[in-house]
Amino acid sequence: MTEKVKVWLSKYALTTNIQECEAKVEHGKAYPGHPFMSFVGFTIGKEAQLSRQEAVAAAESARKKKIAALKKQIAKLEALKF
Repeated sequence: MTEKVKVWLSKYALTTNIQECEAKVEHGKAYPGHPFMSFVGFTIGKEAQLSRQEAVAAAESARKKKIAALKKQIAKLEALKF
């Protein structure tokens, strides 16, 4: 049986914040179980991190990308002429 380790999920950081949980780590994926379905795996380094600092950095990067995308969308909407 695979031992559970502490991971921080940053995939949903912009909607539900960074989630800390215990998960089985196999083949580069974290499988936290409840409340996620048992077959849902989060990629280590992209969607889940092994330290809080890495999770905060990933969430901050996602936040900056989202802000840039929203600014681009606002500029596009402001340029519309009817």
